[in-house]
Amino acid sequence: MIDVTESFDREKWENFVSSHPEGNIFQTCAMADVYRSTKNYEPISLAAIEQETGEVLAVLQAVIIRDAPGLVGSISSRSIINGGPLFLGFEALEKLLNYYEKFLNNRAIYTQVRNLWDTENSKKNLGYEYEPHLNYLINLNRPEKEIWGDIHKPRRKGINRAEKVGIEVRKIKNRDEIKDCYKVIEETYKNVRLPLADISLLESAYKNLSGSGLIDFYLATLEGEVVGSRVVLKYKGLVHDWYAGSNQEINYVNEAVVWHMLSEYAGKEKVFDFGGAGHPDKPYGVREFKKRFGGEEVNFGRYEKVHDRNKKELLNLGFKAYKKLNLARVL
Repeated sequence: MIDVTESFDREKWENFVSSHPEGNIFQTCAMADVYRSTKNYEPISLAAIEQETGEVLAVLQAVIIRDAPGLVGSISSRSIINGGPLFLGFEALEKLLNYYEKFLNNRAIYTQVRNLWDTENSKKNLGYEYEPHLNYLINLNRPEKEIWGDIHKPRRKGINRAEKVGIEVRKIKNRDEIKDCYKVIEETYKNVRLPLADISLLESAYKNLSGSGLIDFYLATLEGEVVGSRVVLKYKGLVHDWYAGSNQEINYVNEAVVWHMLSEYAGKEKVFDFGGAGHPDKPYGVREFKKRFGGEEVNFGRYEKVHDRNKKELLNLGFKAYKKLNLARVL
């Protein structure tokens, strides 16, 4: 018999994720610790266990995100499952998801599952709608010269120009520099009119992940001023491009930071995951930027299930109003 529980052995969970073919950082207990210390974030950790043997058969690490406390939070709440659930059989998966939806108890308007691998052979209709979503993966398990050769010529020119104008890239030296990372990311999100997590997310990630080598923070500077930053997560050879920002008045910052990371990870890690390139039929400004680094285009897609359609419509309207408001501020 399979039981689903929120009380589990942490070591068994971590071993399950580590040994699973699709195991990733987003499904680890460490990531739950990050969410737990983040403002307006609420982690959900559930495991399907074989009752007789105590064997872990499936795990689900989700996070409920609210844009603000109170009423605004209630009409903006969504549950995100990055890189999961992880499972060994459909029976365990079905029981896990059924329990999860009851456990949510109206705390999220919808659930979105963001895939990090091809799910074509494991699709099962459990009320979740599939939507295509592109991404680019770069093979890091090779010499730096080969990675450079795959980058498109205009992008290589940008990298060379960034070096000529004096843009320098380095990892942060201490926790205090997280503020510098966040500031430039925040400005970028404002420019594209997208909501951004509170700085406590990056502070918590630094506290819980940096000691284990699971995260890197990068800063780009020009004449001593911070002009760009990038935050990546690392687990089992996969480097995930998590957050990024740059000063829009300075050219070639993003090219400089991405190339610095690729050259640094070359031959040491396995894959650089660009973190998504949007729906193939919808405009997405950074898709061409990512595409021109020569990675493999994949379409792992996403799954979504709406739990409250009225609130979902209200959320969509609110998001459109938010973008218009921020556009007015920019103009």
